[in-house]
Formats: sequence, structure tokens, C-alpha cells
Amino acid sequence: MASRTAWFARGPRLLSILLAILYGLFWLWYGGRTSPLTQTEVDTLLGTIEARGRSQGEPNADLLEALRRVGEADDGQEFFMLNLIRHREKAVYPAGSGYDDDVQAAEERYAAGILPRLLKRASFPVFLGTPRGLFLQPEGADEWDQVVLVRYRSRRDFLSMVAEPGMRELGQHKWASVGKTQVFPVSPVLSFIWVRTAVAVVLAALGAALHLLLRRAPWYRTR
Repeated sequence: MASRTAWFARGPRLLSILLAILYGLFWLWYGGRTSPLTQTEVDTLLGTIEARGRSQGEPNADLLEALRRVGEADDGQEFFMLNLIRHREKAVYPAGSGYDDDVQAAEERYAAGILPRLLKRASFPVFLGTPRGLFLQPEGADEWDQVVLVRYRSRRDFLSMVAEPGMRELGQHKWASVGKTQVFPVSPVLSFIWVRTAVAVVLAALGAALHLLLRRAPWYRTR
């Protein structure tokens, strides 16, 4: 009985260990620091993307070159992809696709398909906004309807996602709704997007709440 009491007296300690393990697992999943892509990896991923493009029509040479630039500039760190988007007035799908011209519906189809692919790589949108008027703008500059900032764990994750089966089909929903876009990678220098800290705070709050709920239980004694 004494040993059993001693075991359960360690309830708060066990709770702390469990929360620490959960945070450790999150830290490993969230990542953000890894080895840069090798040239062989870049060539292999681009080869996969190009082969899929050839099997479904002529591959987009400009897109392949842009993807190669992204891969070859890899430093192994997390990065953000800034998307500036101008929407079409009506969605434009290939003939015979069976989809209507609803732009919002096309966006929702794309989001439903891309979000699971992002999340399994610890990547996700961290900002979504709509421009409200103009401030400083050079002559001839584009006007945008939407600004999206997406966090990627690594460029390896980004390219592996693009190389996944089904991405070309999913992309038709994006390009059905997007009339023009400008996209470029951004490396953080100073960032107040503190996801790791936020998760630590949430787990600490959860631990405190569980401790208050369990502390009166006979098997959860602090002494």
C-alpha cells in the first residue's frame, strides 16, 4: 500500500513529464532547422515534378525553373512564402471539368486539398489579409485582392509537397480562381510569430487546469 501511495503521490510530476513529452513531440514535428537540400535532392524532386507534368501534358518550364531556384537557395531553415493574389471575376476551369465559375467555391476546393498537405509538414498560413486602399505604389504596379503568408518547415518540405501525386489536379482549383499572382520566399530576420512559445503556454495552462481538477483525487496526491 505504501509503495502504491508513493507512486500516486507523484501525480503532478507524471503530469509534468507527460506535458514535456507532448511539447518535445511538437518541437520535433514543428522543426524549422535541418540540413540544406543537396543538388541531388533538388534534381530528384524536380525530376519527379517534371515527369508528372509530362504525363499530364506539357510541363510548365517557368514553374520548374522557379522551383529549382527555391531548392538551390535552401539554407535548411524555416521560411515563409508571401503570396500576393488578384482574383478572377469568374472562375475559369478547363472545358469539361464539370465545375462552375464560382471563384469562392474554387478557392474552397483548393484550401480543402492543400491544408492537409501543409499540416502534415508543420506548414500552415500564418496571415491572411485583404488590402484596404493604397499608400505608396510605383507607377504601373499591380493591385492585389489578397495577401497570404504561409509558413514552411523547410524548402525540402515545400518541394516534396509540390512533387506529391494529385498536386497538378489540385492546382486547377487555384488557377481557376487566381487571375494573377506574385509569390516569393521570405527568410525571417525579426519575427513575432511565436508558435513554439504559444504552444508552450497552452500546454502550461492545460497542465495547471488538470492539476487543479485532479489534486483532490485520492490517487493524485502531492504528498
